[in-house]
Amino acid sequence: MGGSGVGERFFEAAVALLERVRVEEAGAVEAAGELLADTVAAGGRLFAFGAGHSSLAAQDLVYRAGGLAVMNLLAVPGLVGVDVRPATLGSALERVDGLARVVLDASPLRAGDALIVVSLSGRNPLPVEMALHARARGVKVIGVTSVAYAQETTSRHSSGTFLKDHCDLVLDSRIPVGDATLTLDTVPAPFAPASTIVTSALLQAATATAAASLAARGIEPPLLRSGNVDGGHEWNARVLEEYGDRIFYGN
Repeated sequence: MGGSGVGERFFEAAVALLERVRVEEAGAVEAAGELLADTVAAGGRLFAFGAGHSSLAAQDLVYRAGGLAVMNLLAVPGLVGVDVRPATLGSALERVDGLARVVLDASPLRAGDALIVVSLSGRNPLPVEMALHARARGVKVIGVTSVAYAQETTSRHSSGTFLKDHCDLVLDSRIPVGDATLTLDTVPAPFAPASTIVTSALLQAATATAAASLAARGIEPPLLRSGNVDGGHEWNARVLEEYGDRIFYGN
C-alpha cells in the first residue's frame, strides 16, 4: 500500500514534538500554571482565545471535565473554528486592524483577569492586538505560539511585532513554520499538522499545574467532573453555583 508506515511516522513526529516541549517548556509551563493559580486565588477570571484552528486548543479548556470551571472562551464571531462560510473569512478577519479592541470592549475582561491567547504564527494583527490591549487593561496574558515564526517570517501588524512580544509569559509550541510534520516525494506539499496536539498538551499541563498549586495553598481548585460519571452533575452544579460570578458560558 502506498501509505504504509506514514501513520506511524506521524505518531513519531508528534511524540517527538511533545517530548521536546515537555523538556524545553517545563519552566514556562510551571510559570503559566502559577499565574493561573494566582489569578484564581485573587478572585480573578480566566479566559482563552484562539482564531481558526488555534481556537481548538482554547475551546478544549472551557467547560471541560477535569478542567477549571472558571476558564471562559473569549469568542469572536467568524473566528471560532471553521464553521463560518466561507472558511477563508476567518483568516481575513485575523488580519483586520482594530478588531481586537472592539472585541475586548464588548467582553467581560477586566484588570486582574488572565487571558490565554493561542496563535500558531503569532503574526496577524488580531492576536497581537488582543495581547497588547488586554495587558494595557491590567490583564495578565499567556501567549501560546511558535516562536519560530517570529524568526522566519515577518509580522503582519503595523508595529512589526508578534504575539510573543506582548505577553507576560510565552509557551513556545516549537512547531516548525508551516505546521505540517511529514513530506513524501509523491506528495506535492508538506502534510500532517501537529500544532493542535502540542498546543493542547501545553495548556492542559499548565492547567494541571494551576490545580495542584491551588490545592497546595489550601484552596480547592474549581474543577469540573464528567457528567457521565455518577454524581458528576451534582458536583458540577455545586461548582458552577459557587463560582457563578466568574463563569460566562452558563445561563
